[in-house]
Amino acid sequence: MAWNEPGGSKDNDPWGNKRKDEQGPPDLDEVVRKMQDKLGSLFGGKKSSNNNGGGSGGPGLGKGGAAGMGVTLAIAVGAWLVYDMAHIIQPAEQGVVMRFGKYVDTLQPGLSFRLPRPIEQVVLVDVAQNRDVLIGYRSAGGGGRTSSKTSSVVSESLMLTRDENIVDVSFAIQYNIKSSSDYLFKVRDPDLTLREAAESAIREVVGKSDMDFILKEGRSDIVGGVQKRIQEVIDNYETGLMVISVNMQDAQPPEQVQYAFDDAVKAREDQQRLINESQAYVNDILPRARGAAARQIEEASGYKEQVVAQAEGEAARFESILAEYQRAPEVTRQRLYIETMEEVLSKTPKVLVDVEGGNNMMFLPLDRMMQGQAVTQEPSLGSSKFSALERQAVSAARSAQQSIQRERDSLRSREQR
Repeated sequence: MAWNEPGGSKDNDPWGNKRKDEQGPPDLDEVVRKMQDKLGSLFGGKKSSNNNGGGSGGPGLGKGGAAGMGVTLAIAVGAWLVYDMAHIIQPAEQGVVMRFGKYVDTLQPGLSFRLPRPIEQVVLVDVAQNRDVLIGYRSAGGGGRTSSKTSSVVSESLMLTRDENIVDVSFAIQYNIKSSSDYLFKVRDPDLTLREAAESAIREVVGKSDMDFILKEGRSDIVGGVQKRIQEVIDNYETGLMVISVNMQDAQPPEQVQYAFDDAVKAREDQQRLINESQAYVNDILPRARGAAARQIEEASGYKEQVVAQAEGEAARFESILAEYQRAPEVTRQRLYIETMEEVLSKTPKVLVDVEGGNNMMFLPLDRMMQGQAVTQEPSLGSSKFSALERQAVSAARSAQQSIQRERDSLRSREQR
């Protein structure tokens, strides 16, 4: 007969367990009473009786147990209050204190004590962290400055210049928090406000500049103007932020006209290269020309001094001869003539030999003979091979020689006197 059929045994179930009809869900009062007994034994109280009416103390703790519970509760509440009132502010943080939701104070780094919650609440703000905002492009790894450039945001990067050209620019802006209270309460989203202010400032500065100025020499001016304009806007909105640096990552023409601008850039580079080469040539040739000019000036100055000195010497010599001429005119005249003829005849390549009782003969000089030239005997003066000019020269030389001899004889006689 089955265990659950009428007349069957209800004490055992099919698994051999004894059925207890009186067993039900645990009694809540019994659980509470057991807990009270454990706490009472812990703090020196008496255990409560298991029956409902038994025990002199009745259910609950004794007087000693109640006192222990009070002390424990007081200690726990005091520890919680101390923990909630003490605030340790790190060096890179500031603590913003709110009393019933209203800003009252800003805590600086260190240990501070404030009223517990919910009276006062302290919100920690990291003011030393440098934050970034990217305009015109996005980077991998959350958009940090050190991340590599991955994609361009055309809606942000393309801007109109003053000369009605379009330029593709990208900026990286670094900022931090300078006023934690303004950052939390003055603007709903300060970071978004700074991004929008940065984009607006960049478009304003770029719109006031020409394209060539932006692409070439105007980068530092553009960056300075953008940083100044962004700071003015966020200070006007009281965002509590401060711009640390603005970097122009890239500035180039739009992709559609990139090839044309590359050609223009190459042409400018060639122009600059030619200018540099010309300047190098100028720097090389000008010093040489200046040196040559200085050398010629010095040579001319030396020649001038030489000519002046020679002229002064000739003048002094003439003055000395003049003095001698005034004292002895005839002697001076003859001496000048003799010196002149000696100077003239010493330069002739022929030698005139005066032979007494015969014709005068002319020979080549001995120095020509030493040079290997053949010795040639000249024909006599009456020969037809002499030209008229040569005969005149010989006659003049003979007359000069005779005059010189007579002058020498006259000088000897005068000296003897």
